[in-house]
Amino acid sequence: MYDMMSPKTEDFINDEEIRQCLDYGEAHKTDRALIDEILAKARLRKGVTHKEAMVLLDCELEDKNEEIYALAQQIKKDFYGNRIVMFAPLYLSNYCVNGCEYCPYHFRNKHIARKKLTQDEIRQEVIALQDMGHKRLALEAGEDPVMNPIEYILESINTIYNIKHKNGAIRRVNVNIAATTVENYTRLKDAGIGTYILFQETYNKVNYERLHPTGPKHDYAYHTEAMDRAMDGGIDDVGLGVLFGLNNYRYDFTGILMHAEHLEAYKGCGPHTISVPRVRQADDIDPDVFNNGITDDTFAKIVACIRIAVPYTGMIVSTRESEASRKRVLHLGISQISGGSRTSVGGYAEEESEEDSSAQFDVNDRRTLDQVVNWLMTMGYVPSFCTACYREGRTGDRFMSLLKGGQIVNCCHPNALMTLKEYLEDYASSETKALGDALITRELDVITNPKVREKCEAYLGDIQNGQRDFRF
Repeated sequence: MYDMMSPKTEDFINDEEIRQCLDYGEAHKTDRALIDEILAKARLRKGVTHKEAMVLLDCELEDKNEEIYALAQQIKKDFYGNRIVMFAPLYLSNYCVNGCEYCPYHFRNKHIARKKLTQDEIRQEVIALQDMGHKRLALEAGEDPVMNPIEYILESINTIYNIKHKNGAIRRVNVNIAATTVENYTRLKDAGIGTYILFQETYNKVNYERLHPTGPKHDYAYHTEAMDRAMDGGIDDVGLGVLFGLNNYRYDFTGILMHAEHLEAYKGCGPHTISVPRVRQADDIDPDVFNNGITDDTFAKIVACIRIAVPYTGMIVSTRESEASRKRVLHLGISQISGGSRTSVGGYAEEESEEDSSAQFDVNDRRTLDQVVNWLMTMGYVPSFCTACYREGRTGDRFMSLLKGGQIVNCCHPNALMTLKEYLEDYASSETKALGDALITRELDVITNPKVREKCEAYLGDIQNGQRDFRF
């Protein structure tokens, strides 16, 4: 039986419930009265259930779809404004014991270049990232208890936090590693990580086990219940994700919303972020099997409906997506994007040749961070390098309270402007700097609290005079 309060995967990600939900969406895709009812509920900005969200995703009424997109856009604006948080992935090692069918890191792949960064090599990578202007990283590593034990991850985190180069500093390290124990999650928390991220890949148990035929990742329940253990270990912020194109997208759309509902109900706080990657071509992966099976239109609809269903949750789109694709979904719900990314081990300090590639997947958006920052600002967005909430202890339900209370404009917005100013002073091209300074001047008027605005203006002057790291 479906039970979002159960600690067991088969209860809170219940196959029968999902299939009934899919039938319900199909049966009501032109039910104008029901769709109006769901949209009226959604306008209260408190979310909708996975069942209601499926009706919106399946909706075939053109005028109602326009309302869905408009509502998603307004909800995004209401809660996250025009800020877009910037980050970059950092791949530590591609050694892996799993047999994932869609990932080139699978242990059977004998021609991918296997690499593991030493601590000195990590320093070189981090300095390269700092010299771009990044302040927030997402650590990535294959699952290998011998080559990539938890002690290696913890040592790497400590190394990263202690690297100061010119005005550069990594202020938040998010971690995307394999499911582990409560004890290890506590060790990650003690190491000062931000968000723990783990993609489910697919919530369909049968397909999950087929796609992960060997290795620890084969254990569907252990993987799916990882977020519960992470929270038990003291990690407040967790990030969900599925890899769209591995399975029926409607099934996984429902599954990820059910997972979010479970965390909200059972742990008292939903996911900090939801990622929406699509399958990309990669070394030793059959392109005819995994061919990015959802269209750009479907992708945009998924983003919009997730935003409506979980209005408080951040949403991430990476450089897997093209510039055009990212532009299309930014206003529909996305709050974080990567820029200047490399998906290879050691790819920032020294670019790899195709013959010696250790990349996990092909990057579609190959622009530099400065180009991405410039692009965002030309569209009226504020690129943010902020890490203040994490460093001030505003995580988990404390962050959600701030967001739900509408006070984020007097906290996140000035922090975004100040970190953007740091970027403009230290790393931006002359064109980007001129564009950004004009943007900051305009965006100060968005801050509604006059005392906060006055203090922010003073901090911006201090940053221009060489001081760094102010935050509300």
